[in-house]
Amino acid sequence: MSLPLSLALYRAATTALEPFAPLLLDRRAKAGKEDRARLHERLGRPVAARPDGRLVWLHGASVGESLSILPLVERLRTERPDVAVLVTSGTVTSAQLLARRLPEGAVHQFLPLDTPGGARRFLDHWRPDLAVFVESELWPNLLLTAKARGVKLALVSAKLSDKSYAGWQARPFAAWELFSGFDLILAQDGRAAERLSNLGGTVAGEADLKFGSDALPVDAAALASLRVRLGDRPLLLAASTHPGEDEIVLEAWRALPDRPRLVIVPRHPDRGPVVADLSLTTGATVALRSREPDDSADVIVADTLGELGLWYRLADLALVAGSLVAGIGGHNPLEPARVDCPIVSGPHVENWLTAYADLRDADGVAFADASVLGARLADLLAGPEILKLQAGRAQAFVARRDAEARAGLDRIVALLDADSPLETGA
Repeated sequence: MSLPLSLALYRAATTALEPFAPLLLDRRAKAGKEDRARLHERLGRPVAARPDGRLVWLHGASVGESLSILPLVERLRTERPDVAVLVTSGTVTSAQLLARRLPEGAVHQFLPLDTPGGARRFLDHWRPDLAVFVESELWPNLLLTAKARGVKLALVSAKLSDKSYAGWQARPFAAWELFSGFDLILAQDGRAAERLSNLGGTVAGEADLKFGSDALPVDAAALASLRVRLGDRPLLLAASTHPGEDEIVLEAWRALPDRPRLVIVPRHPDRGPVVADLSLTTGATVALRSREPDDSADVIVADTLGELGLWYRLADLALVAGSLVAGIGGHNPLEPARVDCPIVSGPHVENWLTAYADLRDADGVAFADASVLGARLADLLAGPEILKLQAGRAQAFVARRDAEARAGLDRIVALLDADSPLETGA
């Protein structure tokens, strides 16, 4: 069967561009966007050995999507130790985090560039039995080649932005070719389910894998020690900040009548020194945790990987960043909610619209834009009892959604042994 014209043109273009892939990757490596030691993976030339037996391949594009896969990885390793697990992602930061969080027996690789040759080499080597893609990153060469080889395909936590949906609507035959090829589609919400159905997909239900995770891990000894060392001074956390947000947070913090201790966790740890320098301009004492962990400092820049669970448990109030400036889309509010941490967010939460809308309906989150952030923080910190009630409502809401997501995991695991594609409602 011939491909729709747009997919045929895509395949031809990626074939023609494949000889230039090493040059592109080299430039990205120089810019810090690739791991130079692992560029062979991005070319579809893996050197890690394929484990024996059946293999499930899970793909999440970046940090959020990759980490949402972890509950499924852990479940597969526990319930199906006979099945090997391969996890792919596309960013250096996601690879670093997955290296710390993946259970024993799971392999991480960078996703190859979506060229026909790269897809063939990747699939020749790993030979997956089931491929699970998270959210909306769809690579036609990889998907079509996998389907042609009989790999079962699942799309979970599936969603489509307005731009992406309009793009697929403009190419209906290509959309049908890709979306109808999935054996299981679990939409992130009802809106996504309708869009995916309109494009030719058979949606079996709703499950958002951003839910269903365990609480962020924490070193219990470090938590107990810091609770003592930090003392009774309230702690305001700015979690996962981006350029342009640190300045807003620091200005708001300076205006607070009784300044709490401020902990800033930059989204990208290598920004730690820059954030520390910005903090010094306020006249506050500043500690960069990776270099000189001074617990008495007014501002602590926590530029260390894997400690967000620690700070959420210590914070009296957490600003979930990525939401104060446009173009980022917000970060995960479920992580603080699971550990009973009160949440405040900026207005730009496009990547988490449904979660924030539901948290708002549950009266489990507060909002503030940059212009009123200082006043809003002052009001919230002045009412610790109200913050505690808000955090409890958020925690209860997330617990319910986590249970729904774990039911979705049941369907994915069942697909591994299914003889035929799962039908709607199956």
